[in-house]
Amino acid sequence: MNQAADGLIRCHWCSQDPVYIDYHDQEWGREVTGNDQLFEKISLEGFQAGLSWLTILKRRENFRESFEGFQIKKVAQFSDSLVDQLMQNSGIIRNRKKIESVINNARVIRDSGIDLSEMIWSYKPEVDPDDHTRTTSSESIALSKKLKSMAFSFVGPTTMYAMMQSIGMVNDHDPNCFLKN
Repeated sequence: MNQAADGLIRCHWCSQDPVYIDYHDQEWGREVTGNDQLFEKISLEGFQAGLSWLTILKRRENFRESFEGFQIKKVAQFSDSLVDQLMQNSGIIRNRKKIESVINNARVIRDSGIDLSEMIWSYKPEVDPDDHTRTTSSESIALSKKLKSMAFSFVGPTTMYAMMQSIGMVNDHDPNCFLKN
């Protein structure tokens, strides 16, 4: 249980940081669709691998600026010299493999012509999980395998489950959280 100064009970992972509270209260677990919007989610979840989500949230606006608002068509055109420039940007996570992954994933989406919303949401579980501490599901494993088979990177089962939680595909708010319905 995580009760904040405002008296509301939130999910156990939500710290007292105002950025985290705002994200939890206004975004996490709310339905997200649209190719560019889901591309942003996949990209940021990939950057988060090995780091705290708060680290990513505090840099999110820099990521959005650096990656052209995560517009797939624009990111797919990024050059090697732009990767070098991004590696110098202290406002984002400067991990070459993760930066190159975002560009690669944009190219996969562009070249395949997939509807990311349709494809991702087809993995929605029929029933929300009872275990709110899980980090993967059979659906996140299957989604990860599908994306990897299409040549996506940084889309492991745990990363995909975190995305599924954040986009409202599963309602993983703690049972006592004021947002659990």
